[in-house]
Amino acid sequence: MKETAQEIKAIFDPYFQAPLEVWESFTSHGEIVETEKNEVLKKFGEREKSFHIILKGSGGILLYNNNNYICTDLCYEGDFLVDYLSLLSNQPTQLEVLCFEQCRLFKIIRQDFIKLAQTGYGRIICQTAAESLFIHKQNQQIEILSKTAEQRYMEILRNQRHILQRTPDKYIASYLGITPESLSRIRKKTV
Repeated sequence: MKETAQEIKAIFDPYFQAPLEVWESFTSHGEIVETEKNEVLKKFGEREKSFHIILKGSGGILLYNNNNYICTDLCYEGDFLVDYLSLLSNQPTQLEVLCFEQCRLFKIIRQDFIKLAQTGYGRIICQTAAESLFIHKQNQQIEILSKTAEQRYMEILRNQRHILQRTPDKYIASYLGITPESLSRIRKKTV
């Protein structure tokens, strides 16, 4: 688990730096899991049972609404792949957690995550995760409200080109708030 602890430490270092021993202790509460492409980690209408960090692969958070899925988050290496609202509240939500690719995840079951959040370094780590998710969501909302889908797509091209090769078009379009046909038109303009 030392290698996993080093990977998790590298993910958290920009937000909270702690000695490797802290991350070894943290990772001792979880496990590495491998998933298949298109594997659902949490179905809509159910409770979140685990906290996941993507070590390799990609996934998304999807909102089930009117017999349709709307992609609310695209997640890649170093991201948390979790319905955090359900994890904290222990209530079912309309969010679904899906692996777009085969994934290698670090997983902590909910009960252990909650226990960790009540201990010294565990509290700081869980608080850091919550703050990171909050900052991400706030930035996402600002972008959605202040930029067009085309502007947001151009930013993906500039900053995260890998998303285009690793994420199904229907989820990219949904994330941008447009139809797959509109995404195709935007792509033709940018070529």
